[in-house]
This record gives sequence, C-alpha cells and structure tokens, in this order.
Amino acid sequence: MSVIAEAFKNLSSNLEITATEQATAIRRHHRIRDHVRTQWDLIEDFLTGSYRRHTKTKPMSDVDVFVVIDPDGPQGQLRYKEPHVVLDELKAVVNDKWPDAVLDGMAVVIPFGTDSVVTSIEVVPAFERSEGGWVIPDPDRSRWLATNPKDHHKLTTSKNQECDGNFVPFVKMVKAANRELGGTVTPSFLLEVMAHDIVRSPYGLHSDELVFFFANAADRVHEVFDDPAGLGGDVNTMTAAQRAEAQQALGDARRIAERAVDLADAGSERAAVKEWQKLFGTRMSNP
Repeated sequence: MSVIAEAFKNLSSNLEITATEQATAIRRHHRIRDHVRTQWDLIEDFLTGSYRRHTKTKPMSDVDVFVVIDPDGPQGQLRYKEPHVVLDELKAVVNDKWPDAVLDGMAVVIPFGTDSVVTSIEVVPAFERSEGGWVIPDPDRSRWLATNPKDHHKLTTSKNQECDGNFVPFVKMVKAANRELGGTVTPSFLLEVMAHDIVRSPYGLHSDELVFFFANAADRVHEVFDDPAGLGGDVNTMTAAQRAEAQQALGDARRIAERAVDLADAGSERAAVKEWQKLFGTRMSNP
C-alpha cells in the first residue's frame, strides 16, 4: 500500500465514531426518548441526521431524534398552534429530567458538556404528513417545514452502494475539511447534498475525488441545492456574504488538494500527506 493510500485509510478510520462514543450516544438518546414517551402520546420516535446516515464526524457534537406525535392524543392539538408552542411544551417535558435543556432552532437541545464524547442530544417534535414524510416546527419562519429524514438515509445508503462503500467516508472527509477551514459552509448537511450531486460512480481515488468536489463546490456554492427528499426546499440557506466566504474556503481547499496530488504524482508522498494535513489536521497521520 502506498503512503498516500495508507494515510487516507488512517484518516477514514480516525473519522469513525468509536465504540465508546456509540455506546454513550445509545444510552443517552434512549433515556431521553423513553422519558418523552412517558409524557406524550407518540406514534414513533427515531434517530435522524448525520448520526443515522453514518456521515457524522468526530468530535461527535450531537445526535438528532424525531419524536412523532400522535394526532389523536392529548398533544395532537399542537399541530394547529404556532410552531414555537410545541417546542416550548417539549422543552418543559424535557426540563423535568434535564433542566439545562434549551431551545435551538427546530429542536430542544440537551447539552452534556464540551468535554463529552457526545456533547448534545437534539429532539425534534414532528407530525406525520398524509402525503408522506413529516412536518417539523420552524419557529424562526413561523411555519411547519415538510421533511423526510428516512428518505435522506435511504438515498445516502444507495449512493454509498453505488460508490462501492466510498461515499460515506468521502462525506466525512469533506465535513472534516470544512471544519478544519473554519466551518464556513453551513449547514454541514449542505456539503452532503452537494456531494450527492457532484460525486459520480465509478468512484476514483479519494485524492482525485476531493479535488473534483472542491472545485465544483466552489463554482456552485451560490446555486440552489434542493432537499434530496423533495420536501424541504433549498438546503443552501447561507446569505450572500456567507456564500462568498464559503466560496473562498472551498477554493482554498481545492488549491491545497491540487498541490497534494501534484506532490504525490512527483513521488513526494510524505510531503503530499503534510499538504493534506492542512485540510484534515492530525486525523491524517503520516505513515
């Protein structure tokens, strides 16, 4: 195995959620889901987000949970209230056990400390849609937002299979690079949606795919990227100023990746790894 191939293998491994992190996440999100079920009538509750899609990178900052409210139960009337009302009531339920829980956007967030292996669990209340999927409260825009995270999971699983198991590790690498460069592309889900559109099968070398992605993403960061489930609208919610900053960061990432590839092609693989470390930090170790 070449030095570059081994470095990317180590990077992929270092971005994986550890057994300890996994066990902690499972213990915590089950406790929270169990508690909400004792207080509210639910149809179901399930994991969502990048943790469920296996595209979560370390450090594992949050785990997302949907709690789907029974429309015929006592909480069913919340569907016809302003979106902030259901979040306020869910926060009151959660605060019984976790008094530090706070509202953040569309979720009630239970923090566990910055030094924790799982720093928060985010609980999102939802109602089923007759057309499929769910609606969730969007208090910032005073609306109920249609979404289908289970479709997101299916699409990612399918894409990963098309790319011979390389798509999920690739998305983690892109997210890790974005974090290393200051997290200018937001939300991180946008990077995943971009990757669905840009990455094609057959998947090549990680190094070549990264150059291609950063170049295309930089060119297209001002475009609309619709929710892949076809419900949530444009995932690219950045302002014009944020898009300009993201374009600069993605361009920087492309230039770093191109230099790394050129160094490897010239036979300077260890120098190439050092260049890649500008995108991935110590998670990419030099073999």
